[in-house]
Amino acid sequence: MGAFDFEKKSVLLNSGYEMPILGLGTYALDYDTCVSSVKTLLRNGGRLIDTAYMYGNEDAVGEGVRQAMAEYGIPREEIFVITKIYPNQFHDPEAAIDMALEKLNIDYIDMMLLHHPGTDDVKAYKAMEKYVEQGKIRSLGLSNWYIKELTSFLPQVTITPALVQNEIHPYYQEQDVVPFIQNKGIVVQCWYPLGGRGYTAELLGDETICAIAEAHGVSAAQVILRWDLQRGIVVIPGSGNEQHIIENLDLLGFELTPEEMEQIAALDRSEKHDWY
Repeated sequence: MGAFDFEKKSVLLNSGYEMPILGLGTYALDYDTCVSSVKTLLRNGGRLIDTAYMYGNEDAVGEGVRQAMAEYGIPREEIFVITKIYPNQFHDPEAAIDMALEKLNIDYIDMMLLHHPGTDDVKAYKAMEKYVEQGKIRSLGLSNWYIKELTSFLPQVTITPALVQNEIHPYYQEQDVVPFIQNKGIVVQCWYPLGGRGYTAELLGDETICAIAEAHGVSAAQVILRWDLQRGIVVIPGSGNEQHIIENLDLLGFELTPEEMEQIAALDRSEKHDWY
């Protein structure tokens, strides 16, 4: 479990479901851009979409999914939607989960994450476990959980998370955290794979990454995303740009050499770009 199948572009989760290994993040996309971006992804063969209560666009993601299913004949089973509930919802998790199901309006949620550790996080997760039993959520996970938090949290819950989603990029690589999570049979997914807002230009202009990109005839962004995949990390780069969304799906036509992987590993600065 947990090994990437590059032919099928998917990974088998510990929950028994297959999840695509590359997709779209929707953070900061407004309604119309979000609907259009989701449809662009699905039209071009992408099948994984990440949203959250805090993004304020779960309804737009649902609309994009429903339109794509109708217009392109994509079965619901092929599409994998992740959403998250926020710590300010943990006190009444059932209301939060019901709201997410209602806003998305796509029959069930493929995966729900707790967005951050917080008061009542175990209570919220246990509520999500009940929705798994009812078939309304298929897989569970966590976002922004590290070694200390996981060590304390995991013994308190019944269903082992299928996924942990954290900030990971070449300047913040989590070289200890990633194997710690993967060794537990949990898949790792990265947000801010290209460095995040305000930091992307520096990362995409990095000399080492640009030299590798030139050697393969691909973009710097594609090199970074491919580097993640070769570490066994699922990628969900955020974009409202049609060309970028299409480019970000085109990661399987080249492979980084062990030397190139080492060159990128050497760029780690433990430089976190967001507070959580």
